[in-house]
Amino acid sequence: MIKSLRHVVRRAPRRTVDLSHHARSPLGSAVVNCVSYLDGVRLQQGNCPAAEALGHVRRRGQGFVWIGLHEPREEELAGLADLFGLHPLAVEDAVHAHQRPKVERYDDTLFAVFKTVRYVEHAELTATSEVVDTGELMVFAGPDFVITVRHGPHGSLGPLRETLEASPEQLAQGPAAVLHAIADHVVDDYLATDAVQRDIDDVESAVFSEHAHRGDAGRIYQLKRELMELRRAVAPLDRPLQRLATSPMPHIAAGIRTYFRDVADHLQRITDQIAAYDTLLDSILQAHLAQVTVAQNEDMRKITAWAAIIAIPTMVCGVYGMNFDHMPELGSVYGYPATLLVIAVACSVVHRGFRRNGWL
Repeated sequence: MIKSLRHVVRRAPRRTVDLSHHARSPLGSAVVNCVSYLDGVRLQQGNCPAAEALGHVRRRGQGFVWIGLHEPREEELAGLADLFGLHPLAVEDAVHAHQRPKVERYDDTLFAVFKTVRYVEHAELTATSEVVDTGELMVFAGPDFVITVRHGPHGSLGPLRETLEASPEQLAQGPAAVLHAIADHVVDDYLATDAVQRDIDDVESAVFSEHAHRGDAGRIYQLKRELMELRRAVAPLDRPLQRLATSPMPHIAAGIRTYFRDVADHLQRITDQIAAYDTLLDSILQAHLAQVTVAQNEDMRKITAWAAIIAIPTMVCGVYGMNFDHMPELGSVYGYPATLLVIAVACSVVHRGFRRNGWL
């Protein structure tokens, strides 16, 4: 039935593609691609209008149409909604975005929402660095069509489409195989979170280095904020994948549900990894705060020690400044240098005592 969906999807190398929909939209400002397939093979070499592509498929009674959209406006998606019978609530979610990952069933159409993730390269992590950039990918999967709606500058499905077209036996399985490939593609991109480990390692090295400074707290806090954004994108996807893997869904055969279970397992590993990162950052933050507390205590001890040393000449000079008639060595020629010598010796003794106790 299906030889290996994951094998086909994962083997192809990732290629850099132009993500601008203006450069890749011969059919309009929002339509990136519109292709009909029969037995996993394109029915036409170029793009064609959606109604024409759907007509090719339905006249034959088999195959499906795959339409890719990038940030469509409401009026642009309204025509496709009428043509394919999309539910208004799903269409509204697809236009306005900012949805949680989910899978919903509207009659014989599935509507899935995925969060896409991109690691933002930066020369040095600062207290304002952006580490993770998220987008959204919506999928309408019906009996003879797949409509993908992408929001954000990344997450292009061009390479994925080319990979699947190179394996017609996979595309021949219909919209369910495309939905699985998209879910697998999105979860694979989550593996880029390994790059976050480098930022955590840099922060950890800085905190425990000899030149650690108190500004590291801002970097740690910013990294935790970015990690929270990543968790909000990844963790909620677990339940939709479990539904696709275990619950009967329209147009998804039992054999394909097994592959959704595999994707869910990979997602769980990534979720655990993100939780481990967050726990590690908590430990680093606590260690940093402990170091700051220790440094403050050391500063206070030094201040206290020097205040005690300075108190000795202050006290002696204060006593002699009272101008009493009967003061020790007041009339002696050596009285002034003797007093200074006593002050110096007393300060040296106290200073040595503080040094021995580690206060200075």
